[in-house]
Amino acid sequence: MKVASLNFGRDGRLIVVSTDNLFASDASDIRPTLQSAFDDWRNAEPLLRERADRLNAGDGNRFSFDEKACASPLPRAYQWADGSAYVNHVDLVRKARGAEMPDSFWTNPLMYQGGSDGFLSPRGDIQAANEAWGIDFEGEVAVIVGDVEAGAGRDEAMSAIKLVMLVNDVSLRNLIPDEIAKGFGFFQSKPASSFSPIAVTVDELGDHWDGGRLHLPLLSFVNGAPFGAPNAGLEMTFDFPDLIVHAAKTRALAAGTIIGSGTVSNRDSQGGPGKSIANGGAGYSCISEIRMVETILEGSAKTPYLKDGDIVRIEMVNSGHLSIFGAIEQRVVVRSSH
Repeated sequence: MKVASLNFGRDGRLIVVSTDNLFASDASDIRPTLQSAFDDWRNAEPLLRERADRLNAGDGNRFSFDEKACASPLPRAYQWADGSAYVNHVDLVRKARGAEMPDSFWTNPLMYQGGSDGFLSPRGDIQAANEAWGIDFEGEVAVIVGDVEAGAGRDEAMSAIKLVMLVNDVSLRNLIPDEIAKGFGFFQSKPASSFSPIAVTVDELGDHWDGGRLHLPLLSFVNGAPFGAPNAGLEMTFDFPDLIVHAAKTRALAAGTIIGSGTVSNRDSQGGPGKSIANGGAGYSCISEIRMVETILEGSAKTPYLKDGDIVRIEMVNSGHLSIFGAIEQRVVVRSSH
């Protein structure tokens, strides 16, 4: 089953989307918003699946699906917790600044709590007041969970995964060092994120979903040029049940909580830090990573961060080349605060 939210008010209007992404049916009579569906998922999900099945069979009221009319599936959420499951990415960050990575990073996930009071739409502009802030995208996979009890185990965490989607976790790289140095985490350096137009149930992913990881390349483009295609299932040190267990160690997670994977990152075939697409590699899911590789291999970063007018696209396609989640496609708009 595929669901989406049309731009409508603060929380969108719930629709179901056909498997081929061509058509949609209004589902706001079942539950007005996706969050309200999560609040009563046990009863709402069968009704939504029935509506989706009718849509896919060509029955009932339907209309042409337009990604541009969508908000993020949850336009705002009670909680957005982003992990850093690809330890290769973390290792590169530290190597680029000459720091050793603690052994604990291989056994204990990193996670931060992001702002969730308002997400950008999948086609919403990435706005910043200054290019010098180091505007970057981060391509990720995320899941939305049902209610999770505090102290939940792996089985409960796995069964709590209800929907999967993609993320652009926008980062302002040049603001991060000063914030991290304070020892209190991200805030100004992490503006609003955006999510793919469509969120899907795990059965929609077939054999590409193994219960905790999504084994498909995450495609990213900058100004139309391929930038990255690392496989989201490879080198994901902590899978989604691991991340959910970590997040729920000391507190319950409310239905509708979003858990992110962190930047998808692959090493190269020789175990190195990863190669750009231009050099025959899988590329990267953020600009920071190619800059780290340049610093390690060449002594300094060469690739610039995003500039005013740049366009980022993030997408994932199945073996039949169909876009699974629709595309996140955003333009950078720099508006001076002066």
